[in-house]
Amino acid sequence: MKVYPVIMAGGSGTRFWPLSRRSRPKQFLDLAGEGPLLSATVRRLPPLALPADTYVVCGPTHARAARRLLKGVPAANVIVEPCARNTAPCVGLAALHVAARDRKGVMLMLPADHHIARPDAFRAALAQAAGLAAKGHIATIGIRPHAPETGYGYLKVGAKLPKGRGRAGAHRVERFVEKPDVITAARYLADGHYLWNSGIFAFRADVILDEIRRAMPVLGEQLGAIQKALGTPAYKRTLARVFPDCPSISIDYGVMEKSQQIVVVPADFGWSDVGSFAALPDVRSTDHVGNVAEGEALVIDGQNNVVLAVGGRPVAVIGLEGVVVVDAGDAILVCKKDRAQDVRKAVDELARRGRDEVL
Repeated sequence: MKVYPVIMAGGSGTRFWPLSRRSRPKQFLDLAGEGPLLSATVRRLPPLALPADTYVVCGPTHARAARRLLKGVPAANVIVEPCARNTAPCVGLAALHVAARDRKGVMLMLPADHHIARPDAFRAALAQAAGLAAKGHIATIGIRPHAPETGYGYLKVGAKLPKGRGRAGAHRVERFVEKPDVITAARYLADGHYLWNSGIFAFRADVILDEIRRAMPVLGEQLGAIQKALGTPAYKRTLARVFPDCPSISIDYGVMEKSQQIVVVPADFGWSDVGSFAALPDVRSTDHVGNVAEGEALVIDGQNNVVLAVGGRPVAVIGLEGVVVVDAGDAILVCKKDRAQDVRKAVDELARRGRDEVL
């Protein structure tokens, strides 16, 4: 079984402004203290998969930075989308490239911006998912929840797979569930049959292309046009013409929710999608009262704060609890931790005003 990781690195990461910018989004930031999230994603894959077999999908603005950062990944393995069209076209385009190399190659679709605390357990879960994918399943990894989290999608666990090699603990997926409110999330946690949707999938290249054609025939035709040009001088021109017209929809909504082949491998390997500054205490060390501090940050008589002074000057926070303060040098963010998901609203307003600080 040959495994081909495909790392989706096209996100904008607006919830990490002012550290993240259009030219340097979240996946290029060192948010967890182990280097840029993108390079950490590649580093944790061996020996399950090697950089030479790893692909990265990103936009034209970030392709050069990705190639420079990922020395072991061949430059040709950086797949450049002409524009952002969400994850269904991203997965389809990557599948065309893998299928051209190995039609039944097992793809591991991985977000570029997650943190994994226990890489060995992560690789073990990926290996099981890959084994199921090699047999024709579409496998996802579900994270066992430990809190009523409202920031994640969920999936409901169905029947166990029949006993067999590599199937231990794996289940059918009964349905995908959108991000719930806190009461619903608490009910899911108490029920015990729901897992967090990690956004990590394993499938054969030929299987996912067939599923896309069945569930999204228009996208299937568009991918067919690109596939005919793949490996020819007309590829870039065809991609630039066809890809922007592809439907902008996630692989979850477009394909996975309609598929009858989805199975889940429940896992717990210290996963975090590092969704906002409020998540940093989960992936970084804190002081004895829960503060995360970086640079010349000073917290006095305060607790459970995130204070990042990376702009080259001291930042003092006194007598506060549950706030985020980020000084990036040319811009400052101050918000409550429980409003950290709303940072993108500030980015949208700054963009409307034509401010360069979002570029």
